[in-house]
Formats: sequence, structure tokens, C-alpha cells
Amino acid sequence: MSGRLAGKIAIVTGSTRGIGRGIAEMFAAEGARVVVTGRSREAGNEVKSAITGAGGEAIYVPTDVGREEDIAAMVAVTLAAYGRLDILVNNAAPTELVGPGREDRAADALSTESWERILRVALTGVFWSCKHALPAMIAGGGGAILNISSGASVLGVAGIDAYTAAKGGINALTRSLAVEYAPRGIRANCLVLGMVLTSPGAVAMAEDPVLGPAIRSIHLTRLGVPADVAYAATYLCSDEAAFVTGAALAVDGGVTCKLAVPNLSEAAVKLDKRG
Repeated sequence: MSGRLAGKIAIVTGSTRGIGRGIAEMFAAEGARVVVTGRSREAGNEVKSAITGAGGEAIYVPTDVGREEDIAAMVAVTLAAYGRLDILVNNAAPTELVGPGREDRAADALSTESWERILRVALTGVFWSCKHALPAMIAGGGGAILNISSGASVLGVAGIDAYTAAKGGINALTRSLAVEYAPRGIRANCLVLGMVLTSPGAVAMAEDPVLGPAIRSIHLTRLGVPADVAYAATYLCSDEAAFVTGAALAVDGGVTCKLAVPNLSEAAVKLDKRG
């Protein structure tokens, strides 16, 4: 690695596994001191050990982003350990509540309790993280916020109405933060993701005889892996992206640029010259 984040202090929420872990490990490899967060102490300490064992620097702070007090403590511990904060990556999401057989549903079948549980982690937790991180960034002269969003934020997806609403909210919040805090030297961007193979659940959906072919058909490339997201995150959180703010960068294998129609030039339909 080339030290693109050398000297930076970064918090990555939900970094005990999957996409968050991939981002945390790449940030550390690029020279950042990383605060690993998540609910599982065992997994968090394992990621911390992996980073330090590879020559990087990291601490683990147990954090449930559905609890504002945990987020406030996360930032406080970061400042106590490193004295400042340069990068915040809001990656944590209630993935255990979203997907076949889980709590998210179509609106008329979705309980208010499930709606609030999903939005509390997926959107309110992002707000809380920004709320508590921003004063530290401002005190340090600026920084970068990166929010992890989804193709579901720009394309409707049946059966996950709460998650879709939360991710749409993340995109809007990102733009608002970019405008609000530009005078303070803070950039805010988000990544709009396609299918990333991060967990046994994601792999199971990709291998399902019905879901799998459908998922692959909407991607123009292969399905994603955590490193694909980490490369984009590294760029947007580095000084190389100093001219980039308020952006929603698609890291989605082409999902959000493709209409679900066949090749029109090959269609057998006969049209008159006016049609």
C-alpha cells in the first residue's frame, strides 16, 4: 500500500465483519489509525488483532449504533486514544432484519416496531454518529464522512420498504451534510452498493435457484466483494478526493444504470417509420 491515509484517524462503524471489516483493514494498510466498532467483542478484538498483526494500528470500541450513548462513547474513546478524528465511515446496518423471512416487509405487512427497529440502526444511527463526530472534526480543522448506501436507495425493491426508506434517507442526509459543513472543511459522500458477498446469508441468496440468477442478471459485472467497496472508500476518504463532496458514487456492478428491458435492436417487433 502507498500510505494514502497516512496520519488519519478513522472510525468505521460495523467493522467487525463484511464490508466494514474490509474498509477498516484497507484503511489501516494505507496508514490510518482505525477505530473498529461493533457489538461482538470477540469479532472486534479479532479484527483489531488482524490489523495490528499486519503492522497497522487499531483499537476496538464495543458499539451498538442503535444506542446514542454507545456512539457518544465511541467518539470519546477515539479522542482519548488519538486526540482527534479525521474520517467517519457509517457502515453499520441492520442486515439481520432485512431479507427473506426476516422483519422487513411490504408497508401493509410491516409492523411499526420493525419499522422503528430498522430505521433506528440504518438511519438514526448514522445521524447520531455524525452528530457526535462532527464537533471533533470541526475542532481538528475538517474531515471526511462516508455513508454506505444501497441500490435500494434509488430503485424500488419490493419486500424491504423500511430498509429502502432508510437508505434513501442516507442519500439525502449526505447531500445536506455536504452543504451544511463545507464551510467547516468537512466533506460528505456516500457509496451506492449493489450485491456484495459479505455473509452466509448473501451467499445463500446468490446461490438460490430463483434469487441467484435474478441477482446476477441485474449486474453488468460479477457480484461484489468487500475489497471493491474498500477501494472506493479509501479514495473518497483520502486527500485525493478533496474536490469531491455531496456525491453518491455507484459501486454496484452497474445495477443502477440498467433498465430491465431486452436489447431493443434485436427485437422482432415491426415498427412503422413514424414509430
